[in-house]
Amino acid sequence: MRDTVGNIMWLFVLTAFFFGCEPKEDGVSLVNQDGTLRAELFLDKEGKPFYQLFHKDSMVLDTSYVGLLLNDVDLSKGMSLDKKQPVQEISESYTMFHGKQKDINYDANRYVVTFSSESGLLLECHFDLSVTGFAFRYKVLGEGGESIQVVEESTSYGFPGNTVSWMQPMSKAKSGWSETNPSYEENYEMEIPVDKPSPLNEGYVYPALFKTGESWLLVSETNLHEDYCGTRLIYGEDRKGLAISFPQKEEVFTGQGLLPNGKLPFTTPWRIITVGNLKQITESTLGTDLAAPAIDMDTTPVKGGLATWSWVLLKDGRIDYETSHQFIDYAASMNWPYTLIDVNWDQKIGYDRMQELVDYAASKNVKVILWYNSSGDWNSTEYTPKSKLLTPKDRREEFARLKEMGVGGLKIDFFGGDGQSMIAYYHGILKDAADFGLLINFHGATLPRGWHRTYPNLMTMESIKGEEFITFDQGNADLQPSHSALLPFTRNVYDPMDFTPMVLDSIPNIDRRTTTTFELALPILFTSGIQHIAEIPQGMAKMPEAVVQMLRQVPVQWDETKFLQGYPGKEVIMARRKGTEWYVVGINGEGTPKTWTIDLSFAENKSGTLFYDDGTKIPASKNIDDSLSEIKVESYGGFVIKI
Repeated sequence: MRDTVGNIMWLFVLTAFFFGCEPKEDGVSLVNQDGTLRAELFLDKEGKPFYQLFHKDSMVLDTSYVGLLLNDVDLSKGMSLDKKQPVQEISESYTMFHGKQKDINYDANRYVVTFSSESGLLLECHFDLSVTGFAFRYKVLGEGGESIQVVEESTSYGFPGNTVSWMQPMSKAKSGWSETNPSYEENYEMEIPVDKPSPLNEGYVYPALFKTGESWLLVSETNLHEDYCGTRLIYGEDRKGLAISFPQKEEVFTGQGLLPNGKLPFTTPWRIITVGNLKQITESTLGTDLAAPAIDMDTTPVKGGLATWSWVLLKDGRIDYETSHQFIDYAASMNWPYTLIDVNWDQKIGYDRMQELVDYAASKNVKVILWYNSSGDWNSTEYTPKSKLLTPKDRREEFARLKEMGVGGLKIDFFGGDGQSMIAYYHGILKDAADFGLLINFHGATLPRGWHRTYPNLMTMESIKGEEFITFDQGNADLQPSHSALLPFTRNVYDPMDFTPMVLDSIPNIDRRTTTTFELALPILFTSGIQHIAEIPQGMAKMPEAVVQMLRQVPVQWDETKFLQGYPGKEVIMARRKGTEWYVVGINGEGTPKTWTIDLSFAENKSGTLFYDDGTKIPASKNIDDSLSEIKVESYGGFVIKI
């Protein structure tokens, strides 16, 4: 425990907790069902609630505060313990339409601890402890219907001094190209001290990965509802830890609100932490376990799959009728269900000729996804269609038109940040699109935070420095191997990620650092409801038939995922199962060749195909059986096994 909380404080804390509580309900310890995760909840001398978190009896979070500051009431200090309810055993099951696991069970112990304040308002703290998860949220109780505004959270995470972290900096609002930041598109800082200031001075975004002692922790939030804002982490010297902070003042829908607001009783999103080893981190479903259940909608149109996309390698100049027609044929030839037509299609192709393309695609069993600009005046982008989605009336008229045309969905770009009104805008789009059976992909956007469970029509979100940045700048290409080897431990653990992966041949004006088999692994390693593939027809035509045939069959809804080995930013080997078929992939994020020992004992059938690098730009393949034990990979190389 920190120096500020010594033996005298322990006596004070225990006195505070036992006072007014029933003898058998002291409210001090919160534990999961197998006893491996334990939180100790206290009050300090100023009446500030805080906890410590232990994993297998080792402290992984020291003094970590909880509480809220409202516009007229401080529920972070001067608090008294009111009561602790008996533990609830939570057991839920749900099904996902895409991602690393289809059928999911969530079991946890839930504790509800109530703190009172002199204002008369009560602060309920809900704590969930599952096998590998610690989560909490707040509920403000008072006179029903009374309006409140949250101006600050006192939530903090007090990591021990030996902790190292992998965190992505938050960008400055209205900076960058055409003032489009923040879009969660910065390179991660790797293995840094927790107290290292962000290079952009705005803290760090979720998910954030930490290692303390032998334990790993992944911190994020989920169930971000339309009355709250997105949050981020910034080191607070006063709390000796990473504290939750609210968005910058510019991160709002024009003329609307920044801060959380609503009516009593008022509940916040969940703050979530997966705790364990790297296998438990990467396989965690905590981000959807505590997301709101799916809305009532017709899920018949919700179908995942791969998509062709011309823009990432060919850029603006090739958004035209002829190229789009070619990419529809490309999708059909690959047995992929989608093609994405990007910016300015309304000017370069137009609605009438787009109808021709949509009809032609339908004849090939392909759906068209169309690009839209989300923005009002929160940035200076000029790409169109623009400003057609800003009001419920306008967007429902546009959605009705698209449904009538037979369009499959929308890619919506250039959002303005994490303020409450901008978060409400996301929710409004998703709800309205669901009414018209339209699938959604958000780009230039915030983190999904479990929304793909709540809205099955949300297929993916960018929220990452993806393939397009590799095509822009050699520096990003140089960082791609380590960047890609980090994402299965961070950004892509809880939520779908539209990295738009896989260039098998070449990138114009860029020296690609990764091998072709490294690239081949990415659509399997990364999860996304619609996996937009960067490679163009000319590059695919250079690949062996075995590679093409494998890519025709890659799923996006997996039944099971296994982490086999790896280390953030250095290497990762994952296995994913669909039905009876396993796909095992590995990438080397470092510039030295490696030899990996692969344990395939989890697969009943050990025969299949191995794709590997042979020193050229064409992946080699060979049949394998249960005698396979070692795989050699090149610098920045990879492999794919299908069994």
